Amino acid sequence: MSSPILADESVRSIASPRVAAGVAMVGATLFLLVAGSLQLVRGDLDWQRATLSQYLLGPWGLMLRTTYCVLAATIVALAFGLHAQLSTKARSAAPVLLFCLGAAALAGVAIGDSWLPQVAPDFHHWFHHTCAITAFLCVTTGMVLQAWRFRLDAAWRRHFPLAATWSVVCYVLLWVHALWPPAGRGWVQKLLILLIVVAMLLAGSWLWRAARDAAGPRQR
Repeated sequence: MSSPILADESVRSIASPRVAAGVAMVGATLFLLVAGSLQLVRGDLDWQRATLSQYLLGPWGLMLRTTYCVLAATIVALAFGLHAQLSTKARSAAPVLLFCLGAAALAGVAIGDSWLPQVAPDFHHWFHHTCAITAFLCVTTGMVLQAWRFRLDAAWRRHFPLAATWSVVCYVLLWVHALWPPAGRGWVQKLLILLIVVAMLLAGSWLWRAARDAAGPRQR
C-alpha cells in the first residue's frame, strides 16, 4: 500500500502539467478570439496595415491589454508545464527562461500602453518597442530550443518534426518582418503572432495528452 504522502506527490506531479495544458489551451483560444474580433470591430484601423499593438489604444484597448497579460501568464504556465512533463534528459532551463522573459516583456507592452502614452510619450515609444522586440525574440528563440529538446524524450519525439519546423518558420518570419521593408506591414506581424499562439495551443494539447497518458499507468 502506498503512503498518503507519496500518493499526494503523485497526484501533484500529474496535475501540474494538466493544469498548465488547460491554461495554455484556454489562454491561447481567448487571445485568438479577442484579437480576431477586434479586426472586425475596429473600423478605424486598416487590418492589413495596422499592427496588433495599435489596437491596444482606443476602443476596446483595455480588453486587448488585459488579454495580453493573460497570454503572458499562459506562456509562463506552458513553459513550466512542458518542463515538468519532459523527461529529465530532455529538460532545459534555457527555454523556460526565454519564455518567462518574453512573457514579462509582453506584459510590459500591455501595462506600459495603459499609462505611459499620457505621462511620458517619448519614453513610451522606446519602452514599447524594446518590450515588443524582446517578447518576439525571446519567445521564438524559446520555441526553437524547446522543440529541439523534444527529440530527447521518447514520448515527445514524434512531435519534434512539426514543432521544429513550426518554430523555425516563426523565427525566420520574425527576422523577415523586421529586416525586409515590404514585410513590415501589420498583417505580417499578425500572421507571426497567429503562428506563435496556434503553436501554444498545439503544445497545450500535446501536453494534455502526455499528462493523461502518464496518469494512466500510475492509477492502475
